[in-house]
Amino acid sequence: MIYSLDRVTKFFPQWREPVQALSSVTLQVHPGEQIALLGQSGAGKTTLFRLLNATLRPSAGSVFFDGHDTACLSGSGLRAMRKRVGTIYQQHNLVPSLSALQNTLCGALGRMSLLATLRGVLQPTKADSELALQALEQVGLSDKRAARAAELSGGQQQRLAVARVLMQSPDVILADEPTASLDPELAEAMTSLLSGLARDARKTLIMAVHKVDLATRHFPRVVGLRAGGLSFDVPPSEVRGELLNTLYARNGNLTGESDVDHFQYKLRCAR
Repeated sequence: MIYSLDRVTKFFPQWREPVQALSSVTLQVHPGEQIALLGQSGAGKTTLFRLLNATLRPSAGSVFFDGHDTACLSGSGLRAMRKRVGTIYQQHNLVPSLSALQNTLCGALGRMSLLATLRGVLQPTKADSELALQALEQVGLSDKRAARAAELSGGQQQRLAVARVLMQSPDVILADEPTASLDPELAEAMTSLLSGLARDARKTLIMAVHKVDLATRHFPRVVGLRAGGLSFDVPPSEVRGELLNTLYARNGNLTGESDVDHFQYKLRCAR
């Protein structure tokens, strides 16, 4: 088991009273699995990812990574764990003035000291340059290796963020709604790219998806989060009807972009 979550709860302190972001989430993930995560904005998806990459600790319950309780990890143990987990965010977090190749080389930060990484970005070894070029080729950006990140389109910047994670060579890829700002065609291409790369390299992929049809087309397992709790954990064939009503409805009414997607999806299923 690469991840085992047991009744995980997360509170964030506020002036009046703590805000509960996750509530008693229990989840197991096997190595090499691909999981789509669905839920409205504020459902707890980003908090869950931050627990999975150990940038947060649970307020209650436990998160085990490859048999180790992340709450007990520190120092070298924590760094070793984080090297094995690559995270792709909605915000690309690229260095605009650096080239695509140099941004990709930044993926080595987890396995080097900061000074060594900076040196490696500016004066990379032949081996690291070859690895970075291979990562850029995998995401279709080998012809953009000399272009500054600021010169790339939004879709190209998102692919560059994927190349940086590939340079890290993690066992787990966490993707926090990386297609949210992309048009439907680019969102489809990005989802297919991540799924294919993870499958070919036998990496675990957990991806927050903002469109139901992307989740059901590309992932063999779909998990729904609602108000910080686990709403469902099912194969894609079961993601329909009442499950989606429960996941996206507020006081019995559909609201927001995801709800529109859900309603259109239900219409397609009814035909």
